[in-house]
Amino acid sequence: MSETAPATIPGDASCLIVDDDQPFRTRLGRAMEKRGFEVTLAEGVLEAKSAIRNKAPAFAVVDLRLEDGDGIDVVNFLHEERADSRAVMLTGYGNITTAVAAVKAGAIDYLAKPADADDVQKALLQREGAMPEPPENPMSADRVRWEHIQRVYELCGHNVSETARRLGMHRRTLQRILAKRAPQ
Repeated sequence: MSETAPATIPGDASCLIVDDDQPFRTRLGRAMEKRGFEVTLAEGVLEAKSAIRNKAPAFAVVDLRLEDGDGIDVVNFLHEERADSRAVMLTGYGNITTAVAAVKAGAIDYLAKPADADDVQKALLQREGAMPEPPENPMSADRVRWEHIQRVYELCGHNVSETARRLGMHRRTLQRILAKRAPQ
């Protein structure tokens, strides 16, 4: 995560970071603190809801898929407790359906993991209605395809035959793709 000078942070700089990946959560928390945010860390939905009940933050960075539930539930709960909060959704599986669900829940942006602190800060502090800047290093078409295949494979319970059927590809072709490392 790159380190930059703090941008203009509003008076209430409370920020909740919810992610079940402990090393990522800790790194992002430290980086956001260096940028002037008052960070609270949570590992899952229950811990996040407890932190929100205690003090609803002005900002939140929430992973979409958590071990004990769905990050969209956290964003919905946050907006029930504090309507003016600004939340950014993170995910390792970027797709249109989940992006739309995150925005409907009240997330102001949707970032693919691993998002760095600069991207998160830009998303949290962007003006209302402003279009986000295009990413510096967008995923390659091969990477997007690989991510989509991995997502469908996971949704099919790691069943190769069912995944191949849903993707409209030969099972052996899918097996070869799954055996390879992720493209850059």
